[in-house]
Amino acid sequence: MGSPEPPRGSRNRTTIALVSASTAVVAACLVTGFLLFPDDGDGKADTKPAATSSANSDDTDRSAAETGSGPLVPGWNTVVNAKRGITFDAPVSWARQSADWVSYVAEDSDPDEKPLVAMMAPAVLKEKWCTSDDDKDGTEEDTPLASTGTTGEKGAKSTAEAAEDTARKWVYGAYTQPDRTRLEIGEPESYRTKSGIEGSLVTVTSSGTPPKGKCDTDGKAVTFAFKNAEGDFVSWTYIGAHGVPDEVSDTTIRQILSTVRLFEEGDGQG
Repeated sequence: MGSPEPPRGSRNRTTIALVSASTAVVAACLVTGFLLFPDDGDGKADTKPAATSSANSDDTDRSAAETGSGPLVPGWNTVVNAKRGITFDAPVSWARQSADWVSYVAEDSDPDEKPLVAMMAPAVLKEKWCTSDDDKDGTEEDTPLASTGTTGEKGAKSTAEAAEDTARKWVYGAYTQPDRTRLEIGEPESYRTKSGIEGSLVTVTSSGTPPKGKCDTDGKAVTFAFKNAEGDFVSWTYIGAHGVPDEVSDTTIRQILSTVRLFEEGDGQG
């Protein structure tokens, strides 16, 4: 993406804001408000840019994992959050944001826009999936179909707790707020990625959320929480529209998830 534009108007409840940590302004595609937020949601100010069931896909190239740079799935792109020590792959149709780009949701009623949850260096599918001017201010805003990215899980006591908390906050913040009764929280399941990372996987969906604008839909989040090489709790999350004709399939979500691995120098450069 190019340089983000200055803020343009208010955020509605389905907006997922994209913020450049280096410039601390809101991206043109998903505007919300001016915010100094140089991190991916663990509450620590840091101006450095980011450098047991398994659903495995048969077309994954395991040999690529040994190079420390290429995608595990041939033809896909590698997505890196070096700061949290995480790498994963996404189809080429998912637009990768820069390494210091942050996506987040906040309470609509919070004038300070304090993030409820965030992800760093996300990959976004169909950035202009839906365009609307719900607040009638003359400025149209774009809503993506889905995003996927990674974050730190400061304060978590277990992978199951981290996965449920993060998935729940994403669906609430992006799709149902201020209503929490529409959330359907799945039970944590054990999951192991192709590279051998073990952790907890939780899926949260919403249903029957009354639309307040053209682009409002129900939502779905899938979060996989685990420990990185430093022993810190971290997570990978998919978040997207739910119950729509072009909803991302569970097969695709699980294939992306299966590529989650610990970051190695050179990842994403080959």
